[in-house]
Amino acid sequence: MKFKPLHDRVLVQRVESEEKTASGIIIPDTAQEKPMQGKIIAVGSGSKDESGKVTPLDVKEGDSVLFGKWSGTEVKIDGTEYLIMKESDIMGILG
Repeated sequence: MKFKPLHDRVLVQRVESEEKTASGIIIPDTAQEKPMQGKIIAVGSGSKDESGKVTPLDVKEGDSVLFGKWSGTEVKIDGTEYLIMKESDIMGILG
């Protein structure tokens, strides 16, 4: 795949959620919420300030992140679903 996000955007692949509850109840696909956790696949070069200086992003490829439920735009690249979002849509990096 050859895709490079522009500026302060990142390409995220959702992490699959559990299909079972802690007590063992299986959740059907239609009742599952989309996960709000993902892995950074690609990052842009950073945002530019008023003077034109590029500020690098705080996230990097491979980071596991948490983002808002309605964040990003869903895209399909080479048959795989991804989200493209601004770095500001990311709530934090999971350790």
